[in-house]
Amino acid sequence: MLKKGTLPFLGEKGKRPLLYGHTLRYLKARQIFGRLWFRVHRPRPDVRPAPPQRAARDVWLRCARTASMIGPDSFRFLNSERRLAAPYDWTHPEWPKLWLYNAHYFDDLGADGAEERTAWHRDLIARWIAENPPAGGIGWEPYPTSLRIVNWIRWALAGNTPEPVMLDSLAAQARWLRRRLEVHLLGNHLWANAKALVFAGTFLAGDEAAGWQRKGLALLRHELGEQILADGGHFERSPMYHAIVLEDLLDLVQLAQLSPGNLVAADVAGWREAAQHMLRWLAAMTHPDGGVVFFNDAALGIAPDLAALLKYARGLGIATDVGQLDAVQVLKDSGYVRAQLGPAVLFADSGSIGPHYLPGHAHAGTLSCELSLHGRRLLVNSGTSTYEPGPERARQRGTAAHNTVFVDGVDSSEVWGSFRVARRAQAIGLSVESSPERLQISCSHDGYRRLPGRIMHHREWQLDRYGLTITDTLDGKCRDAVARFHLHPRVQEAGDNALRLADGVRVQWQCDGGAARLTPSTWHPQFGMSEDNRCLEVRLTGRRLITRFEWF
Repeated sequence: MLKKGTLPFLGEKGKRPLLYGHTLRYLKARQIFGRLWFRVHRPRPDVRPAPPQRAARDVWLRCARTASMIGPDSFRFLNSERRLAAPYDWTHPEWPKLWLYNAHYFDDLGADGAEERTAWHRDLIARWIAENPPAGGIGWEPYPTSLRIVNWIRWALAGNTPEPVMLDSLAAQARWLRRRLEVHLLGNHLWANAKALVFAGTFLAGDEAAGWQRKGLALLRHELGEQILADGGHFERSPMYHAIVLEDLLDLVQLAQLSPGNLVAADVAGWREAAQHMLRWLAAMTHPDGGVVFFNDAALGIAPDLAALLKYARGLGIATDVGQLDAVQVLKDSGYVRAQLGPAVLFADSGSIGPHYLPGHAHAGTLSCELSLHGRRLLVNSGTSTYEPGPERARQRGTAAHNTVFVDGVDSSEVWGSFRVARRAQAIGLSVESSPERLQISCSHDGYRRLPGRIMHHREWQLDRYGLTITDTLDGKCRDAVARFHLHPRVQEAGDNALRLADGVRVQWQCDGGAARLTPSTWHPQFGMSEDNRCLEVRLTGRRLITRFEWF
C-alpha cells in the first residue's frame, strides 16, 4: 500500500509506474533475468536415495536460542501461538507468511532445552516429510529450505540419529535448492542458500555432495567480499540481519571443526577473521541493555544477541575480546556512528540505506538516532513488527516512525510495498569531532531534493556530559516540517518539558525554532508486538530547529 504523499504531485494512477521505474533502475541485470528465469524454470524434484552420511568428529555446540515449540504440534512464532493441527496448516492462506516460514525453518531443533523435545522433533520431521511433497508449497521456497537443511543437519550433528527417510528428504531438498538459488534477490537470501549447500555437501559424502559443497563455497567466497564491509558490518545495514549472518559464519566454522580436512583451510580462516570483525561491529551497534539498535528492519528475539554470539564464538576458540569501545566509533562503510560520553550512548544513522540493488530491509530513517541514558533506552526508532504488506508495514518503514525530520508529508526515501524503495536519500558530508567534554557529529542528506523546494537536511548532534543538543537545518523551501523524537515506553512525563526514566533519572527538553507537543505513538521491539509510547513532535517554525535534552 502506498503512503499518502509519497508522490504528491501525481494522481494515484501515475504513482505506481514511476515507483516501479525508480526501483528497477537500481537492480542488477542478473536480478532481473534471474527473476524471469525463476518464474519460468521449474525443475523436477529429484528424490533418489541420499548419499551416505559422513562421520563427524564431535557433537554440535548450540548457540542460545529461545524455544518456539510449546507442544507436539503447537508453536509460538513472532509472539503468536498457533497449532499445525492438519496438513493444510503448513500453507494456511490466512496466516502471515513469515509465521509459516518460521514453521518450516525448524529452529526449535537447536533451541534451548531441545534434548527434552527430541520425541516431538522426530515426529515433526516425519510429519513435514509426509505432508510437504517435494517442490510444493511455501516450505519448498529456497529460503525456508535453506534454513531447514541447516537445522536438520545441526540436529543430527548434536547426537541425534536421522532416519533414512530424513536423509533422503535432506538430499532431495539440497538437489532442489541447488537449482533454485535466489540470484534474483541476492543478499542474505543467497548467502543462506550457499550456507545450506555447504552444510549438505559436508554432512553427506560422495561426488554429488561434493558438488553441492563446491557450489556453496564458490558463492560464499564471492558473497563474503560483497556482503561484509570493511568496517565489519553487513551490507544491508540491519543490525538484526548482521547478527544472523554472523551466526552463519560461526556455524560454518564449527562445521569445519566437526569435519576436519573436508573444507578448505583458507575459507575457514576467512570465516574466522570475518566473524571477529563482525563481533566488534555488533558490539558498537548494541545498546547498553544488550539489544541491537533499531536501524532499518531490526527487532529483538529474531537473531542471537551480542552476549549469545560472544559465548558461541568463545566455544569455537575464536578471540572475542571486543575491548573497551572508544568514545566515538565511526563505522564509515556502514554509515553509523556510536558516541559515548558520561552516562549517555548515542547512535546516529549517517549513511546509505543499504546496497543500491538490495534495499528491501531499508527504512526511510536517514539522520535518525537512538539514545541510551544510564543503561536504559531513551530515544528509540519505532522498530519492526511485521513484514506483511499494508499500512502498518508502510508506517514502520516511513520517516515519521524515526527520530529525524519529516518534510511535506514525504518520506526521505521512497519506501513502498513491503520491501521496495524507489528514490532514496544519500547521506553526505559526515564530520566527527571529539574532545574529553564534547562529541560532535554532523551530516546531511539529499532525500528531499526531489521536492519543488529542493531541500537539503543538515543535522548536528552535540553530546556533552549533561545533555544532547540536536540542531536541524533545512536549506530550501517547504510547506511543513516536523522533527520527531520517539520515547521508550518506560519513559514517563514528569511535568512541563520534563521526562522521567524508569530508574528515576530526570530529563528536561527544550526547543528553539519549533512548536512542541507530546503525542501518542507505538514502539515495536519484536515481531508481533506493539507497545504504547510517547513521541515528542516539534513542528518547525523556521528553517532551523535546536532541540536539547538535558539530564540530572
